[in-house]
Amino acid sequence: MSDEMNESKKLDDATRVKVMSPGMLVAKRFFRNKLAIVGLVILVCMFLFAFLGGVVIPYSETDVFYTTDVLRKDFAGCAYITDFEYVQKPGAKIPSDLQSKFIRALTGKTVQTEFTTRDGTSIVLENPAENMYIAYSSEGGKLTELAIFCKYAFSAYTDDVSFSYEFQKEALTALGLGHSSFTADGASYMIDATGDNAAMVKTADGNNFAYVSNLKINCVISGLFITPDFKEKATIAIAGGAESFEYTDEEGVTDTYLIFNKNGEYTIQRYQETRVMDTYAAPSSEHPVGTDSNGMDLLARLMFGGRVSLTIGFIVVIIELLIGVVVGGFSGYFGGWVDTILMRVVDIIYCIPSLPLYLILGSIMDYLKASSGVRMFALCCVLGLLGWVGIARIVRGQILSFREQEFMTAAEATGISVRRRVFKHLIPNVVPQLVVYASMDIGAIILVESTLSFLGLGIKYPSASWGSIINAVTDPYIMANYPFVWIPAGCLILLTVLAFNFIGDGLRDAFDPKMKR
Repeated sequence: MSDEMNESKKLDDATRVKVMSPGMLVAKRFFRNKLAIVGLVILVCMFLFAFLGGVVIPYSETDVFYTTDVLRKDFAGCAYITDFEYVQKPGAKIPSDLQSKFIRALTGKTVQTEFTTRDGTSIVLENPAENMYIAYSSEGGKLTELAIFCKYAFSAYTDDVSFSYEFQKEALTALGLGHSSFTADGASYMIDATGDNAAMVKTADGNNFAYVSNLKINCVISGLFITPDFKEKATIAIAGGAESFEYTDEEGVTDTYLIFNKNGEYTIQRYQETRVMDTYAAPSSEHPVGTDSNGMDLLARLMFGGRVSLTIGFIVVIIELLIGVVVGGFSGYFGGWVDTILMRVVDIIYCIPSLPLYLILGSIMDYLKASSGVRMFALCCVLGLLGWVGIARIVRGQILSFREQEFMTAAEATGISVRRRVFKHLIPNVVPQLVVYASMDIGAIILVESTLSFLGLGIKYPSASWGSIINAVTDPYIMANYPFVWIPAGCLILLTVLAFNFIGDGLRDAFDPKMKR
């Protein structure tokens, strides 16, 4: 019988009454809430994703990836020469207004072959061939050659060749008159016409020397020399109305060149293998979530952006708690004029329009070209300094209720200091409400940060946050055709905010079971 009684009194008897601490009771009620557990699991996954994933993934948030692609790029620009350009004869004295007077003489109702310049020089024009004039100065019946006016351009086969005045004059005259040869500078040259206003000039032994045409071609690639052979091919193709032509360079490589005409201005393009940023690449084994508009890995930016968004949320809540607890605690405990002054400060802060302040802050940061770290610090400070008023009111209301209870009367009777009464006895009783408020407020702050980043007022490129990642998608075409760019960031924001709300609801029910419905 005694053995049975002793057995019934063992501490591990299932029938004995178990007594739990208040903390254990709160934890037990919290873990019975399935939504709270779901929120806790989501939150743990988010922290692992953001803080551990950034260490595991081999890329950083600013790594840019490139790919090789064949693109159509501009090679040269060309246009027909429509205005007369002059070539000055060596040693000739050219009046300053010779060209303007020449143009005026040709554009009148009738062509004037004689005119006078501003300094009184009499000019006589000779038209030996089409699109070519020779200007002479006339003094005392004596003609002195000054310059050639023409609508042609010369191209040399080598860079070290320069064309003399006599060579250009004789070549243009022969071309205009349809001659097959001419002599200049004591040498003989042959003309092989390739069109109405174009010809290849060769030396007496048959070597190509120059190409002359009324089409001016300039390469858009710096430092690249366009050969006369290429100009000949392009001139023939443009004159024939062709849309493309083939040209084989000195190394034997044959390329196809495309011709585009826009209001008489021609652009020559070719397909070229180019190293470009791998923008909007679809999800693959190398980039599981794809790449963004700057060729950066989206998974890495989501991980590093999660660090920023979560860090801002916790820092802002800490700032709000520090200010709100101090102001609300002293306001509720002292009451009277202290309460009046502090609550008016709360009202003033509460009435400050936040969005214009964010706009001003963003403009200042842009003007100062602040780094991402400075922008993040400023954003945390502004959000924290504007968001503590809600906590201050909660703390004040709770302390106004607690300070009249018996435990505070006993604390005053023992003679402890006011600071210890507030922070040792009153504030701990407000902690459950603060925990619930803080857990829900973190989610709201993440939404605010994401919204500000979406508006361009938060974290700036190249640093990432979930909001700035979504902000990069401002084109409806990109949003509709590349959903992998913005959907993951939106889902992460949604899940994180839901997780904090689930945890907040679970903590509220755990601390105060009477509120549970």
